[in-house]
Amino acid sequence: MGHSTAERMRATVMRPRSWKNPPAATSRPPPRPLRGRGFRAPSSNGHAKAACSVMTQSVVVQVGQCGNQVGCRFWDLALREHANVNKALLIDMEEGVVNEILQGPLRDVFDSKQLITDVSGSGNNWAVGHKLYGCQYRENIVEKLRKAAEHCECLQCFFIIHSMGGGTGSGLGTFVLKLLEDEFPEVYRFVTSVYPSGEDDVITSPYNSVLAMKELNEHADCVLPIENKSLFDIVNKINQMANSGKLGSTVKQNSLVTSSAGSAKTVQEKPFDAMNNILANLLLNLTSSARFEGSLNMDLNEISMNLVPFPRLHYLVSSLTPLYTLADVNVPSRRLDQMFSDAFSRDHQLIQADPKHSLYLACALLVRGNVQVSDLRRNIERLKPSLHFVSWNQEGWKTGLCSVPPVGHSHSLLALANNTCVKPTFIELKDRFMKLYKKKAHLHHYLHVDGMEQNCFSEAISSLSDLIEEYNELDATKGGPRTDPSRLKIVV
Repeated sequence: MGHSTAERMRATVMRPRSWKNPPAATSRPPPRPLRGRGFRAPSSNGHAKAACSVMTQSVVVQVGQCGNQVGCRFWDLALREHANVNKALLIDMEEGVVNEILQGPLRDVFDSKQLITDVSGSGNNWAVGHKLYGCQYRENIVEKLRKAAEHCECLQCFFIIHSMGGGTGSGLGTFVLKLLEDEFPEVYRFVTSVYPSGEDDVITSPYNSVLAMKELNEHADCVLPIENKSLFDIVNKINQMANSGKLGSTVKQNSLVTSSAGSAKTVQEKPFDAMNNILANLLLNLTSSARFEGSLNMDLNEISMNLVPFPRLHYLVSSLTPLYTLADVNVPSRRLDQMFSDAFSRDHQLIQADPKHSLYLACALLVRGNVQVSDLRRNIERLKPSLHFVSWNQEGWKTGLCSVPPVGHSHSLLALANNTCVKPTFIELKDRFMKLYKKKAHLHHYLHVDGMEQNCFSEAISSLSDLIEEYNELDATKGGPRTDPSRLKIVV
């Protein structure tokens, strides 16, 4: 605590607890093929390191405007907790956002040698980001990824932060994802993907999103889909509560949800900073067990091991409570039991979904603060009757406790649900894609890029359709009897 702010900022390696072998979520469905990821990390010379018995680290890869803005907010919040955080690689094909970060208060956080920028951008075109810039910058990206990995004594996972609607985030972001699988096949790949709303001003965003989803389906271990519309609605709700005085909430002056004059933003204004702040808080909670010691912490690889029974169904719906960003709103702490109820309500989901009316494959609860194991058990038992789990995983819960609460709160909860409620998001995206594709609208912008062919579109929509069908097959089992699976019997 005696170090200066600059010195704390330079301590950029995440220090989670050592690996503990997690139990399998269930033995009933066909097991997910385990490729040893998370146990060891490759070094820059291609040789695998020995199995980790030391503290493990993670690397954040921020791609595109959205990815870098969200990443910047994450770093700011993480440093407020005076905790060691990640190594980072910043990538954008426009210089504006990265230059702004380097000229701001977080300029000492990032190694200037770990930046990759261009000047022309990707023109909201997945093909430009993936095919053109991917090939152009491949060796540079690999070199910087290896350099970041070399600083990690035991590399546990990569975090990619990107958006789906533009060109750099969707195209180059998913190129990096595939690159990580090729270069670091044993290291887990977590992706936070921001999906555009139906009113997105990028007309080609359905193309970019569906093309990107094919890559997510094939190369990610876990994807946290986030919808812009949900973040926008949450921030508006915060503003309305602050203006009405409900719950005694107040908006701090000069905060991210206020204008320069200190008055609350209007509903019409798009508060991207506040939206990014909520997403950064999600990442803060997700990585808390990796940044603080604790005997009841949950390793990040345990999330994939326990929540993803089928390889392609790795999309986890997230909900966060409290929803109020750390810097923006002062609200009384929610009662502990109410916090658990909120996490399963529609209003707290970061996509437009209602998980209580859909089917759970598994669910993880990551709690921070002074919360006891008995509190977790009591609330799980209280909520279970209202939740529909697949018949072969009725006890599909994974829990983690981090004793260090977020700044300004006594406790918080992040819920990650592998739930079929994500399906409507994908169906809507498919419908928006088909409206353009049936008319072959704007295809020529993509097909002029070297390496981009029309079958890329047909393969991408086929991949998305197959994913939707897998969720349909699960939903078809929802009406079956909800029996308590028999316990394993050991014959002596």
